[in-house]
Amino acid sequence: MTAPEAPAEIPDRSASDLTPATPEDAAAVAAPGVHDAEIDRLFGAGGPLGGAVGSYRPRHAQTEMAKAIATAIAGQGTLIAEAGTGTGKTFAYLVPALLWGGKTIVSTGTKTLQDQLFNRDIPTVRKALHAPVSVALLKGRSNYVCHFHLERTLQNGRLTAREDVGYLREISRFVKSTSSGDKAELTKVPETASVWNLVTSTRDTCFGAECQYYQDCFVMKARKEAQQADVVVVNHHLFFADVALKDTGIAELLPSANTVIFDEAHQLPDTATLFFGETISTSQILELCRDVLAEGLSHARDGADWARLVAPVERAARDLRLAFSEDSVRLALNQIAPSSTFFPALDTLKDCMDDMIAVLEKQAERAETIEQCRDRANELLRQLENWGTPEELEKIQAEAAAKAAAKPAEAKRAESGDEQQEPSGQKPFYVLWVEAFQSSLQLHRTPLSIAPIFNKQREGTPRSWIFTSATLAVKKDFNHYAAQMGLWNAPAQSWPSPFNYGEQGILYVPQNLPQPNSFEYTDAVIDAALPIIEAAGGRCFFLCTTLRAVNRAAERLRAEFEARGHAFPLFVQGEAGRTELLDRFRAAGNGVLIGSQSFWEGVDVRGDALSLVIIDKLPFSPPDDPVLAARISEMEKQGLNGFVHHQLPAAIINLKQGAGRLIRDEGDRGVLMICDPRIITKNYGRRIWQSLPPFKRTREQEVVQAFFREQDARRAAAAGEGAGPEQH
Repeated sequence: MTAPEAPAEIPDRSASDLTPATPEDAAAVAAPGVHDAEIDRLFGAGGPLGGAVGSYRPRHAQTEMAKAIATAIAGQGTLIAEAGTGTGKTFAYLVPALLWGGKTIVSTGTKTLQDQLFNRDIPTVRKALHAPVSVALLKGRSNYVCHFHLERTLQNGRLTAREDVGYLREISRFVKSTSSGDKAELTKVPETASVWNLVTSTRDTCFGAECQYYQDCFVMKARKEAQQADVVVVNHHLFFADVALKDTGIAELLPSANTVIFDEAHQLPDTATLFFGETISTSQILELCRDVLAEGLSHARDGADWARLVAPVERAARDLRLAFSEDSVRLALNQIAPSSTFFPALDTLKDCMDDMIAVLEKQAERAETIEQCRDRANELLRQLENWGTPEELEKIQAEAAAKAAAKPAEAKRAESGDEQQEPSGQKPFYVLWVEAFQSSLQLHRTPLSIAPIFNKQREGTPRSWIFTSATLAVKKDFNHYAAQMGLWNAPAQSWPSPFNYGEQGILYVPQNLPQPNSFEYTDAVIDAALPIIEAAGGRCFFLCTTLRAVNRAAERLRAEFEARGHAFPLFVQGEAGRTELLDRFRAAGNGVLIGSQSFWEGVDVRGDALSLVIIDKLPFSPPDDPVLAARISEMEKQGLNGFVHHQLPAAIINLKQGAGRLIRDEGDRGVLMICDPRIITKNYGRRIWQSLPPFKRTREQEVVQAFFREQDARRAAAAGEGAGPEQH
């Protein structure tokens, strides 16, 4: 987790330096105010939104953001829009989208936010505006019950868990009464239940138009509704899975869309990287072998010795995993020793797959399921063929680099700190790396940059693209995000939160903590945190950068609370699902929740239940991450500094997300405790804390304890009063 030293001077370009990237963007900037008067009326004190939302109050930042989005929509341009917590960005983009956006796709960070938009926010705005727009919700196929696979599972009864018998019965009843088939509607069956895998389809196991249940198919019904709707709500995983696989229905939607809005847009680089890359695992190959054996024996018993056919493939897949002796290994291809058994094992696996495919080709006409197995095998072999020795990969990359070198290198960017010029060459580069788990090995092929791939998706029919989140900039500098997404010089604006952070909170950095890479660091953090947790009366999120730190913090705090007689309930990531932990934390009122990355964002706890957020370390990515190492290497070849232009801004944006958990409402008060001494001692520390909300700052424990004593007195005086109004 230790970050490399940064140069003394860090170049800084703000949003005001950015200029339009395309004629469409230029038009959007040149023609402001198209709907300004109407937006002032709609968002004003006597406007329709106030009548529809009881807690609604006009907010200047929200109104101005809505105007900027309406202008981008009118000019079919691009806008990067950062809106501080409490601005009300959801309404700020929904109002112009519903009134002037035409066919609109809204993509959110999670399925939970997707459901909230579809079930609550859009109906509220649509009703307030009397907007005659139709709205559809579209999710990935794994969210819809498949009639074919449900029927098949009911018949063969291959259930792995006892509780699945009851769950299967509930799903069978649900299918007869639901119109959507969306498993989110069936709350009696947990979303994580293994039975869902048996009653939903995948891209590989769907028969499409040839399926006997095609007319009743929930996936096809959802896609048809999306085709016909004015506004379609999707999530980022679905959007990019379709761009990569053409398998979610977006491919048919996008050509007709006039407006695309990405909410929680800070997640896009990671989500897109996941889908524009490829991952193949030995588990997939073993699963294919099981299906080949079962379908071969069912439909073509006389066609081959099926057990003998799959055995060499299974053995080769297991041998490939055994090339790495330890669990939790992450290595780039060029870090694997040339003498490793990995390379001959990979060649053997390819040969065995070839032999199995040859038999499947001959038997495919015997049954659709065998044909499907053949197609899956061909796809897996295609992905394996992307792998070779480091020398072969180097040759391929060298040829790609030679083609991309048509333009001169732009090393001068390093001097100006201008990361936003379009890099020479638009050929995507990939890093190949392996990840070993206890019983499987994953082979990853990950793009170093999604910018050229994503830009290709944005070509063609002019439309407006809106990217919005509370965390897109570093001290109002959007360069890092824009460069990641290929949005070179797109207009970017930031609207501050309406919260009075100077009155509502304190940023506390304790003194005398050791360096974050020291052995005793987590224990020192807990020693510093304990008196603050006591002063806050629990009511704390303890956010860690590693699972190891989560486990150590849980172990220590459990023992300390017991020894000191504190009745603070402890909620630890991994001991229950995220939603359940959050519900229990809110209900407790004085709990301490310890979590890692999944609790840094998308978590909303308002009121006194959360008054203290502790962050153990600055969230720098692990320096041994193969993709990060390859990206930094590539940036440095272009004359850029990997720390300044990638690691630092990525860590700041991540830190802003974690810090954003604290103040969620105008009535919230609390302390953000960042334990990492580098925020004070390193020359890049100022850049970090200047990117955070403008809290009062202190290094004195007594100042924090006095703040919480004041809060206790305030609560006692205001006993019986409710929490502040909810913001939209």
